[in-house]
Amino acid sequence: MTTRLTGTVALVTGASSGIGEATARALAAEGAAVALLARRGDRLEALAGELRAGGATALVQAVDITDPQQAAAAVERVAGELGRLDIVVNNAGLMLTGPVADAPADEWQRMLAVNVEGLLHVTRAALPHLVRAAAMAPRHVADLVTISSTAGRVARPGTAVYNLTKFGVNAFSEALRQEVLAQRVRVGVVEPGTVDTELASHVRAGIREAIARQTGEIEALRPADIADAVSYMVTRDRRVAVNEMLVRAGAQTW
Repeated sequence: MTTRLTGTVALVTGASSGIGEATARALAAEGAAVALLARRGDRLEALAGELRAGGATALVQAVDITDPQQAAAAVERVAGELGRLDIVVNNAGLMLTGPVADAPADEWQRMLAVNVEGLLHVTRAALPHLVRAAAMAPRHVADLVTISSTAGRVARPGTAVYNLTKFGVNAFSEALRQEVLAQRVRVGVVEPGTVDTELASHVRAGIREAIARQTGEIEALRPADIADAVSYMVTRDRRVAVNEMLVRAGAQTW
């Protein structure tokens, strides 16, 4: 087992499945204690049990990060119980696509709440802890990573509001990067292409079929492929800041 993150604490949102689960596994394999955040506590407990069986430290927090009080309390509990906070991975997200003209407004609100507001709540609560960790840790660096999307670079019909959220978090991340780089907090985004996760299962049936037709010839990425990118980003020496990684499926054109 590699141990480049031994002595660090990593918090991962949306850790109950997909990219979040894979990222938690990857960071634990590097030696980090991991805090698992999501709404589905039963899945988090199952994952934590596996990680602990392998010798890792894992803390479960069943939380709705769209609630600012819950998000802040969860971050404080992680830092309090595990003693520090060195790495935050903002992974929780929703992709509810469809033409603007007939999209239910509640889908837009849900995406904005999770993809933007939840990220902001966690980030705001975590920043003081990341700054402190960067100042005190032997690594002399801390990391804030957001899982964005190719939809943060390329706008396509049917994904307008999803594009809005992902273009937005990319811009937020870049501005924040410039604000905190002097405090040795690295801010980066990983932009996955087509990944085999639950994300597409949340959309309406007709749209889900259209997505399947569009991506049917593509061999989708696996969640572990994106976890590898996150792991690479946060294990660099402090002199290196990898601020953006675009990870497409090999056959993906957009």
